[in-house]
Amino acid sequence: MSATTAALSAVTVAATPLQAGGDLLWLAIVFFVLALLAGVAGFGGVAGMSMEIARILVFVFIVLAIITFLL
Repeated sequence: MSATTAALSAVTVAATPLQAGGDLLWLAIVFFVLALLAGVAGFGGVAGMSMEIARILVFVFIVLAIITFLL
């Protein structure tokens, strides 16, 4: 039974690839907070890199959300 359950779980995950949008938004918020904390602490390089990653994740989230709404 466990092999059948695992196969069914894999099929369910493969059938819904765009459900991870919330995770992208959560990661973007985490990187944004990290950028704020690094900026306050004076680590400009880390702050800039974290902000860039957060910006990319938000952009990917928006693109996936638009694609999901259109489908």
